[in-house]
Amino acid sequence: MSGKIQSSSPVKKEATIRIGATKKRIAPVRHPKFSPSWVVIHSKETPGFKLELIDRIREGVKKSDWKQLIQYTNSTEKEFEHILPASISSMQKKTVYGKETSERIYQLAKLFGLGYEIFDSKDDFKKWLRTPSKALGNKMPFDLLDSSFGFELVQNEMIRIQYNVYS
Repeated sequence: MSGKIQSSSPVKKEATIRIGATKKRIAPVRHPKFSPSWVVIHSKETPGFKLELIDRIREGVKKSDWKQLIQYTNSTEKEFEHILPASISSMQKKTVYGKETSERIYQLAKLFGLGYEIFDSKDDFKKWLRTPSKALGNKMPFDLLDSSFGFELVQNEMIRIQYNVYS
């Protein structure tokens, strides 16, 4: 069953799946507090919850929370394959991810939250991630996300865009 999911409310997402010519309503999507998808939605609120996020990273991100983040960002696991420290096949075997993988998932969540705040749409943000940037040495921002330094560079560039400060 393939379909496009449309949503509107930031916390409880009501989704509509288009199957062929008909639409079918499915239950609202809940984003558990402090889950990676919650962090995307509440990116401005997360600085006050950093200690909670550190605890969540130490406990490990649940596979279901990772899948929900992928769905919320309209992405696929394959897109994040080079960014995550674990292979997709090993992640599919686990129910809770290790500390390093969990930290990277939360970094992605915070980055996407900032991106959704700065850019007009999810698609515009994803397009920017896949477009070479002069400020980043003509590299695509997405290609730099495999290290913490890369995350920092991309995040700093996004903040410059937000405040119209070009390098």
